[in-house]
Amino acid sequence: MSKKGSTAITPADTAASADVAGNADVAFSADIAVAAKVAVTADVAVTADSDVKAEVAVRLSGVTKIFTQWQRENAGKGLIKNLLKPEKRIITALDNVSFTVSRGEFVAYAGPNGAGKSTTMKLLAGMLQPTEGSVSVLGMSPEKDRIKVMSRLGVLFGNRTELWWDHPVSQSFEWKKVVWDIPDDVFKRNLDIVVDLLDIGGLLKTFARELSLGQRMRADLAMMLLHSPELIILDEPTLGLDVVAKRQMIEFLKRINREDGVTIIVTSHDMDDLEEMAQRILMISNGRIAYDGDFDGLRGITGNLTRFTVTMEGGNTIALDGGKLISAVNGVYEYEVDVTRNPITNLLRQLSDADGVKDVEISKAPIEQVIAGLYAAWK
Repeated sequence: MSKKGSTAITPADTAASADVAGNADVAFSADIAVAAKVAVTADVAVTADSDVKAEVAVRLSGVTKIFTQWQRENAGKGLIKNLLKPEKRIITALDNVSFTVSRGEFVAYAGPNGAGKSTTMKLLAGMLQPTEGSVSVLGMSPEKDRIKVMSRLGVLFGNRTELWWDHPVSQSFEWKKVVWDIPDDVFKRNLDIVVDLLDIGGLLKTFARELSLGQRMRADLAMMLLHSPELIILDEPTLGLDVVAKRQMIEFLKRINREDGVTIIVTSHDMDDLEEMAQRILMISNGRIAYDGDFDGLRGITGNLTRFTVTMEGGNTIALDGGKLISAVNGVYEYEVDVTRNPITNLLRQLSDADGVKDVEISKAPIEQVIAGLYAAWK
């Protein structure tokens, strides 16, 4: 079940981990296609799994993922020695990670580069297997029941595409219909929905290679949804999108989560996007879960930072008690204040007693700033 409260855990002093994409360099489209030849409407035997009863969509229990890299030693030591005794490097991408995601949740999964985000996504999709621990997706094991899992799961990586590069988008959609054995009525219904909501009607006859990044991302998202997945995992879905394309993507994801109950797990480095989309955030650092809770609780870890923007008139100035001046331009002063140390009532009293105060605006500190402070502390 999701945690309504906030839990802060100091990351362990482990060696810097990495997602090590090179160790799992798979051809994404081909890899998914192999696992995807399923009958979407076939009767999937739902076992009496405790996760199903508890309405748990995803469960990781004590998951550790270790990669081994073989590297050449110093070239000065000789070619023969490099071949006979290469240097071995152990990388712990995930270190005893445990969490659950309930059905219908919209969860953000965030952390600095190399923290273990993409490794987690690949474990959920069955593209990697844990070194230790267990992974459950919709009550099944991605390792043992990959075909059944993929029939109910949607995966989208921002830097990968399933679209056929030298064919129109519509042919890629038809390819998925055949390979996944999607019934005609299901395919037509879902195609009509995604074409309308994602506004891709004009792209269906366009070659994939001719699409802009935003158009390709929308087409990939549409293709991912054609088999009606119950759970979708998105790795950097807004990567490189312009403002309009990003808005379309975010609004669509929020809609299918709210109206259709689709469970969504999304990773991104854009914290403002994550805060707008998700109700809960999991933070990972050095391969371990460092925070599990809501965004307000995340702000509380670094102090309840609040922005006060004060507009003065008549050349008056003001210095807010306990406030850090961020900017002062044309009589507009912006301060950052930790209201846990400086109660907001005291600050408002000071402002009401000051001469020349024309306007006051109070807002939360940008989540980007909070996250940046945490990343710096973790390093």
